[in-house]
Amino acid sequence: MAMTLLTNNTDQLYEALINRDRSYDGHVFVCVTTTGIFCRLSCPARKPKRENVFFCDSVAACLEEGYRPCQKCHPLEAGGHVDPLFRHLMARLDENPDHIWSEDDIVRLGFDPSTVRRIFKRRIGMTFLELARLKRASRGAELLSHGQPVIEAQLSAGYDSGSGFREAILKLIGHPPKAIQNRTLLKAAWIETPIGEMLAVSDQHVLHLLEFFDRKGLLTELKKLQAVTRSSISFERTSVIDKVEAELGDYYQGKSCHFETPLAKVAGGFAPLVWEALRQIPAGETRSYSELARALDRPTAVRAVARANGQNQIAIIIPCHRVIGADGTLTGYAGGLWRKDWLLRHEKKYFA
Repeated sequence: MAMTLLTNNTDQLYEALINRDRSYDGHVFVCVTTTGIFCRLSCPARKPKRENVFFCDSVAACLEEGYRPCQKCHPLEAGGHVDPLFRHLMARLDENPDHIWSEDDIVRLGFDPSTVRRIFKRRIGMTFLELARLKRASRGAELLSHGQPVIEAQLSAGYDSGSGFREAILKLIGHPPKAIQNRTLLKAAWIETPIGEMLAVSDQHVLHLLEFFDRKGLLTELKKLQAVTRSSISFERTSVIDKVEAELGDYYQGKSCHFETPLAKVAGGFAPLVWEALRQIPAGETRSYSELARALDRPTAVRAVARANGQNQIAIIIPCHRVIGADGTLTGYAGGLWRKDWLLRHEKKYFA
């Protein structure tokens, strides 16, 4: 997120937040990471801890970060008189957030679309239709984060098109900041597979993430990836994504289980050791968590191995699906146990 001269003095702004300083109303807003809402600095609500906030200089910036307006201080109404047209359309949007709004709807309500655009741009920095789309995408993201199946989240958010929903979600969690100087942009694209779509994220050199789209926690993984790489994500293909798509095509067709796509390196810690050990398990074979721990000369680290297995963000290539329970049963797989079973059967059939 880009900082401005007004918002880069976070210590001063946090002090103003504690003191409920009204002089910043309409000029600076606080986003609270633990609640997902944004407020005026004069908000009467209980004040969050310093490490759980950041500041934006516009309502649009808060909304684009995925935050909802506070119901106590009503930040959308900060700064004096609120145009009745603005208030009316905001009420209609709250009444039916899943409606797919168009200019025709605005005309049917008796308003001039150009007037509506001007009022909303002046007040919150985006048009009414842009706000409506953002709210729908935010609703979809929230439903996904709670584990709702993709198609249900898509329809609940008012998207008839699966591709439109996916692009909206990706834009929501990876909206490019205003200034991206000295940052490496990550690119993302969808890859069709026989067992569901996968999301691939890479830079121009290495692959950072490869996951099934309906994996629970995918949005959290993407946000964490952005934080670690200090980057944003845009919807665009790269040569790295083209390469992994071709290799996945050979894998799913039973032609090859050999992957040469370069992977992003993760410095230090135990997890990278586990991931490398996973890559040493031959296709068509499985290992238990305890066997994997012994192979790493850490026989008592079974739980740590299981935790690292669950943190893997490169499905198929780092084959965490090849780890099963000590009794031979299938254990948890973020992509779904049915996929784990499919992958093991597929590898046994073609590559054992």
